[in-house]
Amino acid sequence: MDHTERSKFHRRRDRGSHDWDLIFEILDAGLVAHVGFCAADQMFVIPMTYGRDGRTLFLHGSVASRLLRELERGVQVCVTVTLIDGLVLSRSAFDHSMNYRSVVTFGQAQIVADREEKLAALRLISEHLIAGRWSEVRAPSVKELNATTVLKVSIDEASAKVRRGPPQDEESDLKHPVWAGVLPLDLKALPPIPDDNLYEGTPIPAYVLQYIARRRAAVIK
Repeated sequence: MDHTERSKFHRRRDRGSHDWDLIFEILDAGLVAHVGFCAADQMFVIPMTYGRDGRTLFLHGSVASRLLRELERGVQVCVTVTLIDGLVLSRSAFDHSMNYRSVVTFGQAQIVADREEKLAALRLISEHLIAGRWSEVRAPSVKELNATTVLKVSIDEASAKVRRGPPQDEESDLKHPVWAGVLPLDLKALPPIPDDNLYEGTPIPAYVLQYIARRRAAVIK
């Protein structure tokens, strides 16, 4: 894959990759992206839900958002996703770390104006968060669509970084009498809580009950 100075690795190149399969795997496992851009000489970074279709990311928010109105103008953006898999507890304070997977992408934000493309993008975002939900719920109304801004960001270039494994203590610290190792972390689904206004006998959808399996599958063991 082609990449420029902005996606070049300057530190810990052994953890870095420009492999598309790895980049897509991390993006598909994440739930929240942080979108960075510059507007009126001020830097902004905002968390947003997203969906992916090939090398395109879709974002959405309220048309009243000043930040989204800036993005509508086609500014360059940096979209990042980070997954934390564990705390790495070393024998020295300096060598503590995290096991993680992260992606940094660069591209230009463009507004999605076509109604059908907008609906398809919203469905993509919804299905990314919880697959199977969109087909059961009420579709957005015209008023709701008009109140929503959808942006697409073509990924011009991207890079991934991954850290796995145990602590990397200095040899001189190995005899220090303190516990060291990895404390694994996992984002998991808890038992669903039904809404008080449900019709009696409404079953919990299978995709809700099976959601925990998806989250577990997203974690590298």
